[in-house]
Amino acid sequence: MADNRNRSGHVLVWEQADMASDEGILPTKRFGTRHYTVFMLFLGMANAYVMRTNMSVAIVAMVNQTAIEKDSEVFDDECPDTDYGDDTHDSGQDGEFIWSTSMQGYILSSFFYGYVITQIPFGLLAKRYGAMRFLGWGMLLNSVFAFVVPVAARQGGAGWLIAVRFIQGLGEGPIVPCTHAMLAKWIPPNERSRVGSIVYSGAQFGTVISMPLSGLLADHGFDGGWPSIFYVFGIIGTVWSIAFLLTCYEDPVSHPRIREDEKKYIQQSLWGNASVHIPPIPWMSIAKSMPFYAILLAHLGQNYGYETLMTELPTYMKQVLRFSIKTNGVLSALPYLAMWLFSIVVGWVADWMLTSGRFNHTWTRKISNSIGQYGPAIALIVASFTGCSRALTVAILTIGVGLNGGIYAGFKINHLDITPRYAGVLMAFTNCSANLAGLLAPIAAGNIIEGKPTIAQWRIVFVIAACVYLFTATFYNVFASGARQFWDDPENDEPQKPSIEAPAMHSEVNGSNGTTVATLTHRNVNEQSS
Repeated sequence: MADNRNRSGHVLVWEQADMASDEGILPTKRFGTRHYTVFMLFLGMANAYVMRTNMSVAIVAMVNQTAIEKDSEVFDDECPDTDYGDDTHDSGQDGEFIWSTSMQGYILSSFFYGYVITQIPFGLLAKRYGAMRFLGWGMLLNSVFAFVVPVAARQGGAGWLIAVRFIQGLGEGPIVPCTHAMLAKWIPPNERSRVGSIVYSGAQFGTVISMPLSGLLADHGFDGGWPSIFYVFGIIGTVWSIAFLLTCYEDPVSHPRIREDEKKYIQQSLWGNASVHIPPIPWMSIAKSMPFYAILLAHLGQNYGYETLMTELPTYMKQVLRFSIKTNGVLSALPYLAMWLFSIVVGWVADWMLTSGRFNHTWTRKISNSIGQYGPAIALIVASFTGCSRALTVAILTIGVGLNGGIYAGFKINHLDITPRYAGVLMAFTNCSANLAGLLAPIAAGNIIEGKPTIAQWRIVFVIAACVYLFTATFYNVFASGARQFWDDPENDEPQKPSIEAPAMHSEVNGSNGTTVATLTHRNVNEQSS
């Protein structure tokens, strides 16, 4: 072991965890500061998706459905009608506002325009000034403006409501790139899969919580029902934002109360013995990096396929199968619940694959991502051939979205592998591009099935989405890498070569059990800092 560790007079960065364990630096398995940070980031992601999805439930109660002229929706007659899952009992809801279907679309999309345009700016700012405060203050802005939503709608109408939702989207822009940047500073490489899965599965957790709770508040809440949705979640978001800003820190070095052994473990796992420094972004090297394009393509395919699964398949069930999954709260939550649970399982398995020594980061990411993208692709193809079987289609939807959770241990966390320094910046670019690609799914489906929502036309929609999944997942498997890229400047994170005392130190290392290796390393740290 000692011979393997001693190469060119220094300990390799990716073997720091072994070294730390030998000396006792590896912290105990109890709840540590990094675990608290992960827990807060999980709650932040959940809160972000609550804020993103609650309007889709609230707007049903806000609009006077009987006062507007309902669009003539075309139904297919290939499948028999059913006496369950019917939406007709909702048609008598009398909300406060008379907004056309197109106006409702503008209101629902206004949040996402604000969200998309701030991805890249906040990713760059987080790299320069730190991610924690942008994340905390952005979510605080999002939460505070939730209180303004009812006032804007009642006093200013749709225009003011659109403006408020747009501002909420601006505030939520930092959530993904800044979360990624913080994970890069807090999480050792062999913990990334499960930690990334836990944090980003907060999106599904938030959706599972938001949809049924928003429905209950809309029916039984105060101030007319639907306003309570924004008041309740606004309070929750504000409390989280303040707690996050007061108790979380940018990295282990700046945290005043972290245990010293945990701080050393994190720092040496990530950066070796060098001080953390962030050089200018190597734009040209990134632009030539195939591992980066592999992540980008996988992210694009994910958002396109996911939007098809979660928005178009329910529409297919309503128009063709005559069954609306949205009327059943349990069935609506099942796909999100399956994805949440499966993503956590895959994350733990992926980290076991790494720590067992049987798989490296590259293979672990490719295997996890293959499950996460080939699985939904197969589900979409199968769903297009299930005919009029409602139960089977619901099962396929749940399985497909559930398997999609594999992406969190795949491309979603891969930014941190190839470039811990610039992970937030890369995530900002891929997430912004992917959200724009996701908007294409309903546009493409709408053009294909317009006026003729037959099973054959819907099959085209599903097969296109499956092909996007298959192509981008295959591209990822060919060009992705779990190795840290040279343009991340990893050499500056490795310990410096031994000084004049090196020969004595070498004999000391070769004649010991590895504890002395850690002693040597700490001595080098002191020499560097002095």
